[in-house]
Amino acid sequence: MSSLADKLKALGVKLGTSELSPSKARHGTPIEKILDGQFQTTPRGEAFVVEQQHPREYRHGIFPIRLESPLDVVAAWAQDARLASFDPASFIFLDTETSGLSGGTGTYAFMVGAGRFEATEQGEGFHLRQFFMRDPAEEPAMLEALAEFLAPAQALVTYNGKAFDLPLLRTRYIMHNIPLPFENYAHVDLLPLARRLWRDRLPSRTLKYIEENVMLAPRTSEEVPGYEIPWLYFDYLRSGDAEPLKGVFYHNAMDILALAALLNHTAGLLADPLSGQVAHGLDLVAIAKLYEDLGRWDQAARIYEHGLEMELDESDFAQAVQRLSILQKRRGDLDQAIRWWEQAAAEGHVYAHVELAKYYEHRQKDYTEALRWTRAALAHINEADFPPYARQYWLEELEHRVSRLERKHAKE
Repeated sequence: MSSLADKLKALGVKLGTSELSPSKARHGTPIEKILDGQFQTTPRGEAFVVEQQHPREYRHGIFPIRLESPLDVVAAWAQDARLASFDPASFIFLDTETSGLSGGTGTYAFMVGAGRFEATEQGEGFHLRQFFMRDPAEEPAMLEALAEFLAPAQALVTYNGKAFDLPLLRTRYIMHNIPLPFENYAHVDLLPLARRLWRDRLPSRTLKYIEENVMLAPRTSEEVPGYEIPWLYFDYLRSGDAEPLKGVFYHNAMDILALAALLNHTAGLLADPLSGQVAHGLDLVAIAKLYEDLGRWDQAARIYEHGLEMELDESDFAQAVQRLSILQKRRGDLDQAIRWWEQAAAEGHVYAHVELAKYYEHRQKDYTEALRWTRAALAHINEADFPPYARQYWLEELEHRVSRLERKHAKE
């Protein structure tokens, strides 16, 4: 796999501007003429940094970026109890722009965006910094400047950072023998959480899609597609013209703001899912599944019930009822389980007939009632339009159950 250095050599770019002779120097508008940035002095040289300030009340789409809800459920899901005790100023929202998507030692993070809440002369606000590598020789300085900005934090918030951003940065810090600044930080990767919450309702869980369809925050014409970003940077290194990179800085800044808004939104959803802010039944069902997996069964059951009262298509309703009924059985609340099984059976769901047959056979020893539910399921199988494999499965299951129940009934 080609490293960035190999790609740059193929483009005719040398590493380090000091190696460029005047006759071979790149021409074009430099980054400091395009963006209002500053040069930060570090032990490893100067780093170019662009800063933005956003007020406390700033909203990304329809959601505030300020963290307003407790993080207890997020902390339980992330399996890091420390998250529940941190204040908003403890979080760093981080995203990288890289020379490729493969990772490894040949991939650079040529830009790292990071944002945190902090006090300013105008009051508390969101401080966003973008650390940019004008030349590969500036990477150690960029990493040192980033480490200084991360120092006051205790937790990182990323989107796919667990699999990509943090391993990449860890590799770069190790290669330059710079202490890793986030070694013991807590970490919330919002991509797996977004998948848990919206996998069944949304066709995509990319951050941009979540922005547009959950936060209602479409991006402007400045946005550049993520797949173009590595090549825009390679073109910049070859030509020295930073003008096309304005869109990359915009893309990165929007990602950081989206992370802050998404953490606030998901924390609110999970802290109080029955407050009325969840508009889709599938979202409530997804939250109920998460609560169930966390072992919070009483709350999960209530959330399932509210989700079932909202509009769901037939297959989603059937799956949710099945999860709820089995959960109620695990909780020992058989009266509630029976109620949901009977409702699902009335809707024609075979599994509910079988659960009722099991209940009457094994719990009540009422073989007559167990036979009634089993035969009702068989009648439904013969009347409904089932796929062949499903019909065969249920026919074998139900015919075997009828034979066993008839034998038991005959011995009474």
